[in-house]
Amino acid sequence: MKALLLVDLQNDFMPGGALPVVDGDSIIPLANWLASKFPVVAATQDWHPQNHQSFAMNNPGRLVGDVINLNGCQQVMWPAHCVQGKHGADFHPDLKCDQLHMIFKKGINPEVDSYSGFFDNNRRHPTGLAEWLKKKNINQLYICGLATDYCVKYTALDAVALGFKTWLIEDACRGVDLQAGDSARAIQEMHNAGVSIISSRELQVSMA
Repeated sequence: MKALLLVDLQNDFMPGGALPVVDGDSIIPLANWLASKFPVVAATQDWHPQNHQSFAMNNPGRLVGDVINLNGCQQVMWPAHCVQGKHGADFHPDLKCDQLHMIFKKGINPEVDSYSGFFDNNRRHPTGLAEWLKKKNINQLYICGLATDYCVKYTALDAVALGFKTWLIEDACRGVDLQAGDSARAIQEMHNAGVSIISSRELQVSMA
């Protein structure tokens, strides 16, 4: 059985947000269309406490873009974003949330970030997404959202590792590209790991 997973379609990742992804808002209509075509739809949501240690502001002397060791993980310093209960953490207002069957919050622990929708970056605490999908008898997972080179990538890599047949809907993703080419390299890494790369047009044909 198939499911669609929408990754972090939140205000802070949209143009004008705290950590904007270029053209991030352009995929919202496509995400809504995709969600209408799948029997099961889930979403991930960054949900950081204000004191999260991935925020540069919480690490004196560190700047956005710096990389530190955070509890055994290499951690990029980000601007404060997707803070619990704030507007930036909300889903984009045009996202049709009534099509979502479940939302999985991540990044809740202030001591470790969570790029993947399945685990924190230390891989010590699952979000419950894998168990929920398995209870729904999902074995095929289609993924899209923000950002290609971070949360989408790590979610897709974990999905494959957990045994799901996994597709990346490439044109329904956008990347951060802190370094030029990061998104292209992320797509290649996902492909090398066994993720099938597909376009929404190809998907439309296959589902017709």
